[in-house]
Amino acid sequence: MAHTISEECINCGACLETCPVEAISEGDDKHIIDPDICTDCGACEDSCPTGAIRPE
Repeated sequence: MAHTISEECINCGACLETCPVEAISEGDDKHIIDPDICTDCGACEDSCPTGAIRPE
């Protein structure tokens, strides 16, 4: 099960640096996690200052 990024995302980029499999990319209004690449490790969830990343 992949993690998802909610509308609370402020596009700070903290999650980009912590994802070990590079499953996160920058979208127009928020960052996006590719569910086909995400390994559900949770590293991005811990790095998000707004709590926008949660398990799907």
